[in-house]
Amino acid sequence: MRTARMLAAGANPSARDRRELERMGTEKVLAFWESMNAMGLEMAKAQQQYALLAMRQWWSPWLSPWSAAASATRVLEKGLGPVHRRASANARRLRRLRRS
Repeated sequence: MRTARMLAAGANPSARDRRELERMGTEKVLAFWESMNAMGLEMAKAQQQYALLAMRQWWSPWLSPWSAAASATRVLEKGLGPVHRRASANARRLRRLRRS
């Protein structure tokens, strides 16, 4: 929707279009940093879980192994969460604006 709006505005966007484009840029930067923060926190948790498991296996080697794939999946899910929330909210907002 935003791309179509940019194309329609051409070289001389209206004030409303400029506000929307500015908002789009700001939202993308914020979503990126929220994603990076969420992924970093999830990575720290995964590293703590792995360290705890490694210490436990020193004394109890029969424990089930740590799943790196599951941890990586959780990190990616946490990273995509902020982007998905913003994209969904924008789609709903832009649909409402288009109807008006």
